[in-house]
Amino acid sequence: MDLSDNMEQNKGTSFKDSILLLDFDLKELGSQMSVQEYLDKHLLSRKIEDVVNAAVRAKAPDPVLFISNHTRKAVCCVITKIKARQILDSKGVPTVEVDLYTNKGMFRVVAPSGTSSGIFLSTYANLTYEALELRDGDNGKYLGKGVSRAGQLGVNAILAVSIAACKAGAAEKEVPLYKHITDLSGKTNLVLPVPAFTVISGGKHAGNNFSIQEIMILPVGANSFEEAVQMGSETYHYLKIILIQSQSEQAIIIEKYGRNGCNVGEDGGFSPNISSFTEGLDLVKQEIDRAGYSERIKIAMDVAATDFCIGTKYDLDYKSPNKSGQNFKTAEDMAELYTELCKVYPIVSIEDPFDKDDWEHTKLFTSLGICQVAGDDLLMSNPKRTEKAIDEFTCNALVLKKDEELDESHVQQQSRHIVIQDPGK
Repeated sequence: MDLSDNMEQNKGTSFKDSILLLDFDLKELGSQMSVQEYLDKHLLSRKIEDVVNAAVRAKAPDPVLFISNHTRKAVCCVITKIKARQILDSKGVPTVEVDLYTNKGMFRVVAPSGTSSGIFLSTYANLTYEALELRDGDNGKYLGKGVSRAGQLGVNAILAVSIAACKAGAAEKEVPLYKHITDLSGKTNLVLPVPAFTVISGGKHAGNNFSIQEIMILPVGANSFEEAVQMGSETYHYLKIILIQSQSEQAIIIEKYGRNGCNVGEDGGFSPNISSFTEGLDLVKQEIDRAGYSERIKIAMDVAATDFCIGTKYDLDYKSPNKSGQNFKTAEDMAELYTELCKVYPIVSIEDPFDKDDWEHTKLFTSLGICQVAGDDLLMSNPKRTEKAIDEFTCNALVLKKDEELDESHVQQQSRHIVIQDPGK
């Protein structure tokens, strides 16, 4: 006789008669009541009977585990405690780590922090562009970058708590975090992005003389995300081989850059002392070819042109004290340069090709349709600037940075503006 048959035979018997009555300490219950009164007060007999019946209907192989999970789902998830601490991020800079406790578990999040983390700001209520990452300002500790005061409405603390709450929500629904965020943002179709690998670092991210911030590779020809990661990793390491190889039929790079050419910038890209766009792009194209992915990997650049814009001109030698001021380019010159580079190299995306406030030339360059034009410093994850860019067709992609957002709902608001574009086209 199986369990369901046994339950049918005992259908007329109250389930409370069959449970093990424990010897409750009535004082701990806070009132003088019998076990029966306690069961009746909280309707436990009926609830337990319902969950056991559910286990029977489901033919649960482990009834105790089924009953435990079923009962847990029936309880509303409530935040019970939030604890925060200061830790060091991957760059050795203090950031906020938050533990958010609910009655069903603990969810831990480290606040992300990038190089660009809040500019042109006064107060939280008078937000101009980006949300402000709150730091202690005590130069005697961590050079003023401590975060012991970040709980006072700093975006780092707010964002960490918001993401932790989002993770708790996903756990409550028993879905992956990305699916929970997709549901919240009203999206129905999921698109897995193409990963971007920084292979050459420059600008403010490296100590070389290369003016632009990053050259990246995009494995647009991969058949899966896993394969894309493999392709990116292999190509990155081929570049290291090229940089240190002293005898090669392809190049003798070490004689040009020395072994210091294998040093890396803040984001992990190699930082040889490159002096021009073409020199860096030649290296990247060579590494792609050598890895065997000539037709499957494309190139992207993060120019971060604001960093070397002086007035209305661009100083491509701003990192070379002996040359600075000798290689100025106008916005028109830069647009022409980008156009020529896209003809010679497999460039499919350029980020921040002009100053953050040069909407005119960014729009003109985007209208050429040469490549994807992404806004980072231009948009700063700010809804008003993003809406303006959409309305005026200023750029056709955005960089969405969680460390520039006030909370997860702000991120969702921004994500509704994203237009998915195939960078390989």
